[in-house]
Amino acid sequence: MELSSSVDSLDTHRDSLPINKEYDDFPLVIVGSKPSDFGIQPDNQFHSMSALEILRESVRILRYNSTAFVLIAILLICPVSAVFLSNVLVDESVVKMLTIRLILVAKSSGLPLMPIIEHSCQRFAESILSSAMCFPLFLTLSLVSKAAVVHTVDCTYAKRRFELGLFLAIVRNIWNRLLSTYASVCLAIVGCLTMFLVLLGAVCSTLYVLGFSPDLIVSAAVIVGLVFSVIFANAVIICNIGIVICVLEDVAGPGALLRSCVLIRGQTQVGLLIFLGSTIGTVFVEGLFEHRVKTLSYGDGSSRIWEGPLLVVMYSFVVLTDSMMSAVFYLSCRSSSMVISNGEHDSILDIAVSGGSTGIL
Repeated sequence: MELSSSVDSLDTHRDSLPINKEYDDFPLVIVGSKPSDFGIQPDNQFHSMSALEILRESVRILRYNSTAFVLIAILLICPVSAVFLSNVLVDESVVKMLTIRLILVAKSSGLPLMPIIEHSCQRFAESILSSAMCFPLFLTLSLVSKAAVVHTVDCTYAKRRFELGLFLAIVRNIWNRLLSTYASVCLAIVGCLTMFLVLLGAVCSTLYVLGFSPDLIVSAAVIVGLVFSVIFANAVIICNIGIVICVLEDVAGPGALLRSCVLIRGQTQVGLLIFLGSTIGTVFVEGLFEHRVKTLSYGDGSSRIWEGPLLVVMYSFVVLTDSMMSAVFYLSCRSSSMVISNGEHDSILDIAVSGGSTGIL
């Protein structure tokens, strides 16, 4: 299915949009000018883009339809970010128990009990438990926010404004696809983590049995970790693009991930740079939240009142930007691998709703 947000002329869309003085007062909500006026090009003019160009394009899209993106961040992303960063649903006793077990497993595999290993076990335990406890939020608010971001980007290139009623109708139409694809994403991520733990334990245990020194075992563990980081980054990129694909195309589940693998072929380096930038941003904010909000390391703690919400907003903005860049990256990869039709003018998601039984489900 061709992405139907590509356009040939501005007049076609102006005929379908009511233009009057009232709309002139809301330039950020109503898309009444050419996307090129904001530096945004219709997707039939897309080319292979670098990570920096994708970031710039995402910023232009954010400026072009800022009201919708701000509402998405406040209503859908911020609640999930607040719960995830604060670990309010996580029982610390369970974290300690899991951390001790991980440390024992690491010790039995031959790894020396260095502070960095103990800290890594603790962070891994916190991340696993926090993700598990926040899974209902990921399955609802977070998933809807990703669909909303993709829909808003699609509306931007289709020169339309974001309409809540239309979006809700779209979500009802594609919800089964979203769930199926998200389940495949979860299985892929869990599979990667399981493979890493098994491989790390096997390598360290083998070297320990053969009598190698602890320093050599640590070096081998670091090498395995670096290799896994590249594999995991590629898996996350594929999963992010898979979510975008299941919203904009009639593909779901493992098929969306397979389609993503084919689509980003030759663009992996760009995806890795996007993943690196997003990871640095999220880890930086998480570290600030850990040391300035969760841990009282200075003063009387009164600054938590404003620092906590500020860091939640910062984290939400990083997540929003990452979702926008994934959507733009999808368009860039797709346009470089397929010939986009010149005769389509409506959003692909609008067709899904208006088509009824012949929609994209």
